[in-house]
Amino acid sequence: MGEKISFVLNGANVSLETEPMRRLLDVLREDFGLTGSKEGCGEGECGACAVLVDGRLINSCLMPVLAVQGKRVVTIEGFRETARFHALSGSFDRAGAVQCGFCTPGMLLAAEALLTDNPDPTEEDIRGALSGNLCRCTGYTAIVEAIRNAAREGEGLWP
Repeated sequence: MGEKISFVLNGANVSLETEPMRRLLDVLREDFGLTGSKEGCGEGECGACAVLVDGRLINSCLMPVLAVQGKRVVTIEGFRETARFHALSGSFDRAGAVQCGFCTPGMLLAAEALLTDNPDPTEEDIRGALSGNLCRCTGYTAIVEAIRNAAREGEGLWP
């Protein structure tokens, strides 16, 4: 038994009829072809499935699609069309904060959520914001540096 779910996805109004308890991650990947959010752990521990829902960082593997009814969802595909993405991704590149890339979408969205709330974060703030995202390649030093540099270099991009 499907239910009609409507929300804003990367700036576009979308609707679909689906089981309301399907994971948002599966809907994004299977119904909309947005594969930037990945299943890592399936338990909300790794951040590979991270998306922004009304500006909050959410693990989409834990969220039923019904929970986004009427909300704004931004995936890495939508975020990459913004100046903020380019500032962050460039900073990640320069700091050597990207290796295999599996965690990168979640890390970039975590950084966006942090910098939107706190455009001048301390190292402790950055580490706290990343605490739900795992990286097995770079460790976190380069990622923290990249976010700190993006905050400094991107002055005016974040409120």
